[in-house]
Amino acid sequence: MVAAAVALFASRAYDGISVDDLVTHLGVHRNSLYKTFGSKRGLYLAALRWYLEHQVRPLLHQVAANPDPTRALYDRFLADDATPDLDLLLIAMIERAPVDAEVADEVTSVLREFDDATAAGVGGDATAPLTRAASAAILGLRLRARIGEHADGAGPALFDRIDARP
Repeated sequence: MVAAAVALFASRAYDGISVDDLVTHLGVHRNSLYKTFGSKRGLYLAALRWYLEHQVRPLLHQVAANPDPTRALYDRFLADDATPDLDLLLIAMIERAPVDAEVADEVTSVLREFDDATAAGVGGDATAPLTRAASAAILGLRLRARIGEHADGAGPALFDRIDARP
């Protein structure tokens, strides 16, 4: 049920989903949802935490452990056939983190890990300006891809530039 909630929240965001939508799409009774999670927000937090732990963090560990982390960053997040596994993270960053401290904490934690994985790819440390800029660029390009705008060479240009730095 939590994994199905991840897909629903990633597709329509928190504010775009009613409790009736959750009950209908997840095939659960309203009372079961409230008894298990306490509220829509409770289910959202459970779904976000599950998603970060089981989908995002494993991707970041794969990137950081890859012999060519730069290529792995590109393949995982920017290539035309890249996985959309950052969708709920992007939505949480934009929609819920500014207004919900628990969501902000979860997002901030995984963004540090994203910077760590990016640092492996750009040859810096996670707090270096280039690393943070590369992380922001990757996330921004994924956000643009979410609305159907493909990178059109922006990803390769970004990594070519990183590789050519003095």
